[in-house]
Amino acid sequence: MNRKTQPVLGRRERGKLDRRSRIRAAASELFAQLGYDAATLRQIAHRAHVGLGTLFNYADDKRDLVFLIFNEELDGLTDAALGLPRPDDPLVDQLLALAGVHYRHFAAQPALARILLQELTFYSQGKQAAAFLKIRQRLIDGIEALVRNAQRDRRIRSQENPKIVARLVFFVYSASLRWWIAAPRPDPEEGLADLRRLLALQVQGLQPAAAGRARRKSRRA
Repeated sequence: MNRKTQPVLGRRERGKLDRRSRIRAAASELFAQLGYDAATLRQIAHRAHVGLGTLFNYADDKRDLVFLIFNEELDGLTDAALGLPRPDDPLVDQLLALAGVHYRHFAAQPALARILLQELTFYSQGKQAAAFLKIRQRLIDGIEALVRNAQRDRRIRSQENPKIVARLVFFVYSASLRWWIAAPRPDPEEGLADLRRLLALQVQGLQPAAAGRARRKSRRA
């Protein structure tokens, strides 16, 4: 029986992976212990047992280090999230299935999650930026696919461009996530319940009910 074998890494590659792992661990520990503002790059390099110059090979600054910590996690979370929505479920349920992965993961490390969600605004430059932006776009593309399928199956009425709808959903989702994580003890189920109300309002819209429209028409007649 043929078995796939993992490529054997050379000593240099193993060294790079080891340094990367130590820098990620050191940054994660010090950000959690001291806070993002108080932790210094020099302290992180010292904790990781690397020189400051070596640290700059992996991240341009503290903000870049946040994404060095999270990018691998976010990539895996996005894979998991995109595989959860069931094809025939209402769109709101599909979106909540997707969002639940992030809520529950961030609830386990709220201090670091707050730093991530604070620093990702306008994050477009840095050694880790391209990887992060690719992960974020995969999530938005996944939302767009859910919207397009819901339109095709007539589970939603709007025929707006699904790219625009996906951006709107993502804006509500990301703002709701920040609002929730700011709580002293963010409960993921409470956060998801709040997100459900927001998404339901978004899907249903603020148009008056049919009966209300009919009454107004009769008054004008």
